Amino acid sequence: MKQSEFLFLLKQIIQVVFFPSHSLFAEMLPAKRLRSEAQFLCSICLDVFTDPVSTPCGHNFCKNCINQHWDSSVWCQCPMCKRGFYPRPELHINTFISGMVAEFRHGAQHKASSSSSDQKAAKPGQVPCDVCTGTKLKALKSCLVCLVSYCETHLEPHLTASGLKRHQLIQPVDNLEGRMCRKHDKPLELFCKTDQSCVCMLCSVLDHRTHEFVPLKEEGEGKKAELGKTQAEIQQMIQKRRVKIEELKESVRISKAAADRETAEGLQVFTALVESVQRGLEQLIQEIEEQQESTEKQAEGFIKDLEQEISELMKRSTEVEQLSRSEDHLHLLQSFSSLKAAPLTKDWTKIRVRPPSHERTVVRAVAQLEDTLRKQMKKLVKAELKRVQQFEVDVTLDPHTAHPELILSDDGKQVYDSDVEKNLPDNPERFSICPMVLGKQSFSSGRFYFEVQVKGKTQWVLGVARESIKRKGDIPLSPQFGFWTILLRNRNEYKAAADPSVRLSLRSGPEKVGVFVDYKGGLVSFYDVDAAALIYSFTGCSFTKKLYPFFSPCINDGGKNSAPLIICPVNQTN
Repeated sequence: MKQSEFLFLLKQIIQVVFFPSHSLFAEMLPAKRLRSEAQFLCSICLDVFTDPVSTPCGHNFCKNCINQHWDSSVWCQCPMCKRGFYPRPELHINTFISGMVAEFRHGAQHKASSSSSDQKAAKPGQVPCDVCTGTKLKALKSCLVCLVSYCETHLEPHLTASGLKRHQLIQPVDNLEGRMCRKHDKPLELFCKTDQSCVCMLCSVLDHRTHEFVPLKEEGEGKKAELGKTQAEIQQMIQKRRVKIEELKESVRISKAAADRETAEGLQVFTALVESVQRGLEQLIQEIEEQQESTEKQAEGFIKDLEQEISELMKRSTEVEQLSRSEDHLHLLQSFSSLKAAPLTKDWTKIRVRPPSHERTVVRAVAQLEDTLRKQMKKLVKAELKRVQQFEVDVTLDPHTAHPELILSDDGKQVYDSDVEKNLPDNPERFSICPMVLGKQSFSSGRFYFEVQVKGKTQWVLGVARESIKRKGDIPLSPQFGFWTILLRNRNEYKAAADPSVRLSLRSGPEKVGVFVDYKGGLVSFYDVDAAALIYSFTGCSFTKKLYPFFSPCINDGGKNSAPLIICPVNQTN
């Protein structure tokens, strides 16, 4: 037997075994005398005859269908009764059947037009009927055997003809060609677990014969279970984002309450002033409102992004739910990967809306007023100090960083210069020239506050320093080199070690200094704790690395500056 003949027979056998309802082997349509559509269907294309011809055995086909069938076969054979013909017979159009088909088409068109009130033309996005001529009606079903979508009228043969009843009908879908194997032109009915792909019956005995297969339905049901888990995960993500929205809204409410409180304090201060200072009050309120507006806009932006993500996730949830309910397992498998993939969303766990720090707003406004404002300014600063004291941290001195002349107390809370250099390891963390020491604790976020007693000293330096500061040799004290400090020289010369340095005019020397840092806000403030007065603030700082509390008791100076720097617990009862 020739190879071509063998392949033809193999093809016929596979079609009979696996596709008993295929068009070539479908049962002959019932020979009813009524002119139903089934009487005028070609058994090859399963559509109404086009140029009907009759074979010598008496069966009728579309002229083009039978010619194409014989062109692709080794010998001429009737697709219905399998009778062979040699030589190939000459076919002529059957005028009697052609006239009946024309009459039937006219009747079908009349019936379709009379029922147009019940059937609507396919709208954009809907699947149209592939058989309708002229206006395409909306398809009710798609046939996986015929690879055609049918409206109500053209679907009737599939509901009445015994040969067509066995065809698999599904909800109407586009791109039915995509459900056919491109290599063998057969329906995709199996899932190859080895290659994770949909294949046809011929693929299972030819290209994938050693692979593991399951029916599409079985694999689809498994994927539905996975989609259920995906749906639960998406719902959980939606819930987390809803919680985050409430958290952001609460942050805005807290910020608004703080803004209202600060505004009220500002009003209380400025109501006692003459008209000449009214402009200061307006400036204060405007600045607070701008900060609040900025906070609200930031929160609104986050909320908008979260609502957008929720919308996308809900859309994805709907798609997953629809897909999980689909009986179309091929569509399910083809869409599974894209829906199973993690959605593109932000990580919201670290995103916060922090209320802006309004304390300095009121203080800066009051500092610009005349001497008549001093009493109100002290009141405001005292309130501000109480707020920043809430960020108290426990600071202890780090002996590994202490200059060899420094003496640290056992509890790590006091330090003074002894004028005698001890023999200590010169480790990289230790200051080698200047009498300085760092705190053990580091800070890289949030806000923190500590207080240091400087009573009885003629010189000292206090503040915070970056982890990467220079420890050996001459050390310039300025923000450029990683230091944010204030200092005392010659008993009464106070300076802020800015670039250039700023001379500070204080009404009296502080005995206890409070140091407050807002890492994210880029703020370092120093307070005279007992006087409840602001000494100086570094603003607009950019912190990106760890910050450490910084202390220098300065040289002993023959006992004149022997008093220690003492880290004190915060007393908020004053």
